[in-house]
Amino acid sequence: MFSNIPLLLTWLRIVLIPVFVVVYYLPDAWLSYTGKNVAACAIFVVAALSDWLDGYLARALNQMSAFGAFLDPVADKLIVTAALIMLLQLERVEPVIALIIIGREIAISALREWMAKLGQSASVAVAYIGKVKTVSQMIAIPLLLFHDDLFGMLNTQWLGTILVNVAAVLTVISMLHYLRRALPHARG
Repeated sequence: MFSNIPLLLTWLRIVLIPVFVVVYYLPDAWLSYTGKNVAACAIFVVAALSDWLDGYLARALNQMSAFGAFLDPVADKLIVTAALIMLLQLERVEPVIALIIIGREIAISALREWMAKLGQSASVAVAYIGKVKTVSQMIAIPLLLFHDDLFGMLNTQWLGTILVNVAAVLTVISMLHYLRRALPHARG
């Protein structure tokens, strides 16, 4: 279960999810509104960086495992979903945007599982458009969580909203890409 460093980092992302959510439920006397935003943003950034680091270390240390390959995308989807739900509650993201992003993650996960059962998992391997979508949302979410001017001049809510909208458009495009790749295998 905790057999190597990359897997430990993946578990860390999963453990950070309830910590991330609890931050917003702390009494104001313990942590101010701004403090909650900064803490949640920092936790999300640590989770995002640990995602990159665990992949890098798994390859560099040759510590890749079937369980790690399964758990890593699950951890990613859980932290993004938790963040989008919190942003919905805080009214910093539109419901349709969160629904598009979360719905696509569920649909593509199911599609990948089905294609793996058919022995066609390469047909729905991660595409470049999916990576661009991920980068867009992984920048947008911390900006929306921070929810304050950065360096006194950058409106993070404005920039985060643009980037999460771009991520939603890329989400639809990437989903259509994966569905098109899977369609020939659905006809049998």
